[in-house]
Amino acid sequence: MSDPLPWVVGVSGASGTPYARAVLNGLIDAGEAVELIVSRAARLTLLDETGISFRDNSWRADLSGWLRRDIDPERVRYWTANDLAAGPASGSYPARGMVVVPASTAAVAGIALGLSKDLLQRAADVTLKEGRPLVVVPRETPYTRGTLQRMLELNDAGAVVLPASPAFYAGAGSVQQLVDFVAAKVLDVLGVPHSLITRWSGQLGALRADQREGFDR
Repeated sequence: MSDPLPWVVGVSGASGTPYARAVLNGLIDAGEAVELIVSRAARLTLLDETGISFRDNSWRADLSGWLRRDIDPERVRYWTANDLAAGPASGSYPARGMVVVPASTAAVAGIALGLSKDLLQRAADVTLKEGRPLVVVPRETPYTRGTLQRMLELNDAGAVVLPASPAFYAGAGSVQQLVDFVAAKVLDVLGVPHSLITRWSGQLGALRADQREGFDR
């Protein structure tokens, strides 16, 4: 049996590295192969949000510290963001699709306009042109008109624009559960199995009987 094709995961400089962590852990838990790209701006955000320095020459140890797990060298590969000769920069390189999480407004615009200013943007452009799944997870609020236009262009190009907007109906009791909700939505789009959330059953089980009055009519 051949190894499964990898998912390319791009982490850009927007605030929201916990979302990237949850998606990466979800893919790894499902036995998926991952090809990781971390932008230069994302390294600064990661340091600010977690205190972890992500360096090219020690990326495996740094990634293990961030994800709080050992990294299987057969399942996770890292590409530097300035390497435009890297595998994911070519449409002939085998991959199942790509996730950009979190996606900064600069990344959203760069992908929508096909700028390919770094490997993250180029890999996303390749994903679109090859007709592979691309999920873009913007983490910004409010959105400017320009960013909304770029997101519409991504949608029209075939990408799934999935804002980092957690829901509360699953009864989240912690910030991590809210983060996991967004990661679960990403994995659902990719068709990757997970157990990150309690799914809606159609029943208002979380409400007391006196609170349900009127809901069932």
